[in-house]
Amino acid sequence: MKIVVGNDHRGVSVKQRVVGLLLELGHQVNDIGANGPTSVDYPDFAIPVAEDVCAGKADRGILICATGHGMCIAANKVCGVRAVNCRDVVDAEMSRRHNDANVMCIAADLLGEDQIERMIRTWLTTDFEGGRHTRRNDKIGTYEKAHERTTGS
Repeated sequence: MKIVVGNDHRGVSVKQRVVGLLLELGHQVNDIGANGPTSVDYPDFAIPVAEDVCAGKADRGILICATGHGMCIAANKVCGVRAVNCRDVVDAEMSRRHNDANVMCIAADLLGEDQIERMIRTWLTTDFEGGRHTRRNDKIGTYEKAHERTTGS
């Protein structure tokens, strides 16, 4: 799988471990995140990651900031992105199984290394169930397309 990873200054060390895990699992990784402690703005990383996923340049995206909230909010502004802020393995599994999430957001300051690894492994190996969940995702996509036409964005 091709996975694009982005992070702000608060997620540098977690990003390094995540990239290592992804490579160990055999995935292709495009790291477009910050690499140092200098303060940066999370939308500058969340939006390009989300755009790469929507454009098909990556199969999935992983975003890392202090809480995961800011990255999630910014990524979900990109049409076609279904970003989720995961706190545990159940979140990771259900976000894939029911929502077909294509971007995972991680809280660097709130989660331990083992927890993050289990979440990522689960998120990458859980398939989308389809069925009634497809209908629901399609409704979101229909809204996004209608909104894009009415606002010109």
